[in-house]
Amino acid sequence: MIRLALDTSTPIGSVAVGRGDEVLAESLITVRATHSEAVLPEIDRLLTVCGLTASDLQGVVVGGGPGSFTGVRIAAALAKGLCHARGLDLYSFSSLAAVAAGTRCTEPVCAMFDARRGQVYAAGYRVGTGLEELFAPRADSLEQVLAGLDPSGWFFAGDGAGAGEESIRSAGGRVLDSELWVPRAGSLLWLASVDPDRGRVEDPGRWEPEYVRLPAAQREQGG
Repeated sequence: MIRLALDTSTPIGSVAVGRGDEVLAESLITVRATHSEAVLPEIDRLLTVCGLTASDLQGVVVGGGPGSFTGVRIAAALAKGLCHARGLDLYSFSSLAAVAAGTRCTEPVCAMFDARRGQVYAAGYRVGTGLEELFAPRADSLEQVLAGLDPSGWFFAGDGAGAGEESIRSAGGRVLDSELWVPRAGSLLWLASVDPDRGRVEDPGRWEPEYVRLPAAQREQGG
């Protein structure tokens, strides 16, 4: 099955085209404001590199957050629009899961994004032939996340881990290299290949991303 994968939950976006778990082409997009102007041209470019067109796609895999609210919405809107327009299957996996999958680390991995306001988005996984979720995505302070596990038995990845590296190392944890902090679209393709039922969205039109925490405007309104 030929699938397009994309994630725009963090300041570095990722797009990939693959056949099964084989990544045919993948790229990272660094942008200053939003990903919206960069993603569509990059999708077209990668399809061209692969000798494909949008008509060849059979599914879309999207990183469903958490992360930047604007970024998460961009990928969600693009994925839903493509699936609606072309009748494609939609698959969604946590962007934190994509980080963990990309590490290929067999020991427990805590993926973290900077959630601002003194919090991180965090989730725990173990990578094997598939991806086992050890604890679900949540928004919490770094201190609370570390208090809920034995850091000495974990690896940490993501920009949230980078920002809190000193505290993590002081607690006995190990922070992975920064090239493993990005939720890569190629990792989303792997997740969709090894566990398609887990990510399959039954009704793409009604699907919403995994924000974990309400946007600031809704929090201020009490909604």
